[in-house]
Amino acid sequence: MDYFDGAIQCSRQRERLHANGRAVIHQRARHSSLNCSANTVAMSSKIDRTLFSAHEHALEHTPCPQCGGELVLKHGKHGAFLGCNQYPQCDYVKPLHQNDGHIVKELGVACPECGNELVLRQGRYGMFVGCSHYPLCHHIEPINQPEPEQNPKALFACPECGKGHLVERKTRFGKTFYACDNYPKCKFAVNLPPVKGHCETCGFPLLVEKKLASGVKLQCANRKCQHTQSC
Repeated sequence: MDYFDGAIQCSRQRERLHANGRAVIHQRARHSSLNCSANTVAMSSKIDRTLFSAHEHALEHTPCPQCGGELVLKHGKHGAFLGCNQYPQCDYVKPLHQNDGHIVKELGVACPECGNELVLRQGRYGMFVGCSHYPLCHHIEPINQPEPEQNPKALFACPECGKGHLVERKTRFGKTFYACDNYPKCKFAVNLPPVKGHCETCGFPLLVEKKLASGVKLQCANRKCQHTQSC
């Protein structure tokens, strides 16, 4: 029995040593990881402060829109931001970069895809023109294209409002579309060349010319119908 008792005790001691060794190794690895993470954050913070400190002069005498104090450059765990120098009495903050696609300006031009208004937006990679009905409509354009002509030639009477006329316009991509000149009261627009005629299915008083592999066809300009018929 003494032999077996001694063997059991040796086995238990060996297990305790292994467990203690693993705990020490885990603790040291965790400590090293935390130190590394802390050093990385500290270095990032130092670099961020150094970079933005060179531009602090551009913020001099910029009033706080909330209390009239002065906006100053601050640094938080999520990066640099603008804050009021009257904090904590005033808690106004503003991120340095707003790239969430927010609307900067309404353009008063119809979207060629859905007919709603185009707007100027600020995105992650700069400003762009997009539809005001995003995400229902994903139409976007760059902002470096020429403006459409001031007095475009009227083509046909608008089939939707009956007061305006369809005119040819171009997107900032250079893509041609046709929209009612009674915008924004009327948002009717089509991407394909309009053709006089009536849809043989719903009777809509306008068709568009559509090029298919089988040849040119006429399509109903009514989005709810879009019936295709022969020329």
